Amino acid sequence: MFSMIWVLIVGFVVGLLARALKPGADGMGWILTMILGVAGAYVGAFIADFVGVNAQSGFSYLIFSVIGAMILLFIYEILVGKRRLK
Repeated sequence: MFSMIWVLIVGFVVGLLARALKPGADGMGWILTMILGVAGAYVGAFIADFVGVNAQSGFSYLIFSVIGAMILLFIYEILVGKRRLK
């Protein structure tokens, strides 16, 4: 139970960092920010494994998680932007 709460807190922080570092306005609430951060951590771990970096914990985990969340944020913007045009 405690580990799940910790994952959500870290996901929220990662999502906030990704939204702060990516230029432009993002119209999403705190729940989507949390989901973005958690999913970004998984994408970041995949990228770290792909390039051969050990990002299990610490600063490298945070960096790769934010990079993964920013990638997902760009994809989210593309999908929502196309939906708004229709």
